[in-house]
Amino acid sequence: MPVYRRFFPRSFLAALALGLSQASVAVDLEKGKEINGTCAACHGEFGQGGKKGEYPRLAGQRVRYLEAQLRSFRARTRVNIPMFPYTQERELSDEDIRDISAYLAGVELPTQMPTFTGREDALTRLQMVDKVMIVPRAEGNPEAGEVLYRKQCAGCHGTSGRGKGMFPMLAGQYTNYLRRQIDLYVKGDRPHEEEGTGGRLNALSDSEIRDILAFLTTQQGPRE
Repeated sequence: MPVYRRFFPRSFLAALALGLSQASVAVDLEKGKEINGTCAACHGEFGQGGKKGEYPRLAGQRVRYLEAQLRSFRARTRVNIPMFPYTQERELSDEDIRDISAYLAGVELPTQMPTFTGREDALTRLQMVDKVMIVPRAEGNPEAGEVLYRKQCAGCHGTSGRGKGMFPMLAGQYTNYLRRQIDLYVKGDRPHEEEGTGGRLNALSDSEIRDILAFLTTQQGPRE
C-alpha cells in the first residue's frame, strides 16, 4: 500500500483530487463579462441586483455558490420562472457557468461614495457612483441579531456574513431578498441544509430573524 494511503482516508484523497482538478480548469473572464450582458437585464451591469431586492446582488458572491445555483436552475432542482429562458433555451454549459461565476465573484462594489480627483470626465464619475452599493439599515436590534447570527449562521456563512466555500455571502445582500428566501426555506419551498421544515430557521421567531437581518446590514465594509 502506498505510504500516503496509510495516513489519509480515501474520501480525503478523492476530495483533494477533485479540488486539484477543478483548480486546474481555466476560466475566461472576458467571456464571463460577455455572458453577464444577458444577466444585466435583471441583475444590473455590475451584478448589483434590483434596487428594491426584487433581484439579488450577484457581485462578489462566492464562486462555488454561484456555480451550484446556476446548475440547480439548469437542472430544475431550484425552480425560478424568470430564470427559465436563460437556463433552458440558452442551456448554459459547464464552461459558461464557470466563466460567469468567476466574473461576478470578482466584481467589487464599494460601500462608500467615491472621492473624485478632478481629472475624471462626467461619464467616469457617473460610473464610479453607479457602482456604489449600500443596503439601507434594516429595522431590528443588530446587537441581539449579532448574538443570534454567530450562534445560528456564522458556522456556514462566516463571522461577518461574507460566506465560506459553497455557502453564500449574506452581507451586502438586499434585506427584502434575504427575507423572501428565508420565508421560502421556512415553508420548505427552497431546500436549506436540512430536509423539510424542521431546520434551524424554523426555530427562529419573526423578531429574531428581523434582528439577524438588521445585524447583516451593519456588515457592509470592504472585503476581509
